[in-house]
Amino acid sequence: MKRWISLLLAVCMLFTLAACGPKENGNDDQNNNQNDDNQVETTNAYKFGGIGPLTGDAAIYGNAVKNGATIAVDEINAKGGVQINLDFEDDVADGETSVNAYNTLVDWGMQCLVGTVTTGACIAVSAEVYKDRIFTLTPSASSPDVIDGKDNMFQVCFTDPNQGSGSATYINANMPEAKIAVIYRNDDAYSQGIRDTFKAKADELGLNIVDETTFTNDTATDFSVQLTSAQNAGADLIFLPIYYQPASVILKQAKDMGYAPTFFGVDGMDGILAMPGFDTTLAEGVMLLTPFSADAEDALTQTFVQKYQDAYGEVPNQFAADAYDAVYILYNALNEAGCTPDMAADEICEKLIEVMPSFSYSGLTGQDMTWDETGAVSKMPTAVVIENGVYVTA
Repeated sequence: MKRWISLLLAVCMLFTLAACGPKENGNDDQNNNQNDDNQVETTNAYKFGGIGPLTGDAAIYGNAVKNGATIAVDEINAKGGVQINLDFEDDVADGETSVNAYNTLVDWGMQCLVGTVTTGACIAVSAEVYKDRIFTLTPSASSPDVIDGKDNMFQVCFTDPNQGSGSATYINANMPEAKIAVIYRNDDAYSQGIRDTFKAKADELGLNIVDETTFTNDTATDFSVQLTSAQNAGADLIFLPIYYQPASVILKQAKDMGYAPTFFGVDGMDGILAMPGFDTTLAEGVMLLTPFSADAEDALTQTFVQKYQDAYGEVPNQFAADAYDAVYILYNALNEAGCTPDMAADEICEKLIEVMPSFSYSGLTGQDMTWDETGAVSKMPTAVVIENGVYVTA
């Protein structure tokens, strides 16, 4: 009897071990797991990281970038072949938090970075990606300081110097007699950089700047002094090289004091129409330079806008379009460089650095975009005006 019991126990143990062992399900080369966003990952895929503000004051920017990048990743993965896994981390537009997010992505195995979104945070992270040799393509950080001295940092959006000089050139061509006031944030690299190049180009073109005032992040709740100064100087156009949050306050306070100049912004203004609680009628007639206009009639733009609206219930801004292009730029450049997902991040980095200066791409935010060896993109902005709560090509 004991022998029969022992034999029975042995058989049971064999069945138990078989049940716990590896299962042959045809997915040996497609080993799936889940990341923090509950997206399916596959080993036959590149790992793209993303960093930007998903919460906080600049969340409109970060969520737009994440959404635009996600649409591009989904399109690429739907084609079959080599796939992309995307993990996007929140940095609340803070440099220290952004570096922590970057380290999380490095631990995950990130091979390329789509980020970061805002200039200040991107400057902080750029030192880390340069040290670690991870190729980075920021969709929206525009300061030259982001790429300065870092051969593996590239930009999708046009640089601050281009925005400043482009704005002055546009105003000179279309409103040459304007009396211009400038309000900029003097403790922000983005705002200061655009102001500097705008001022230099305006002086070169002979534009009439009648007033110039500044503010800081701590004083961005009351612009009565700046607006009164501009009004007293007779300014009929106010140039705002700033983000949409302080711009929304300026528009409200200008209306309250009965002051109605033309407001002219740059890409940081994009997102103001989606700002929670903002009265979009305050932005009627506001002009800005942007690389993307959702009302463009080309098939690529119309398809992207429709997909974005279906997925997220709103019209995409230029940050979403920049991110969509960024994913495709990276994907096509990887193919051009002969990279494969099994390569180490530093090996991929060196191959992309070699190919980018001879690479071109046409997408939502520019035709025949090219990059020089510094990582700066060459493309031209488009002027849009806000009419009836939407952006319309000027």
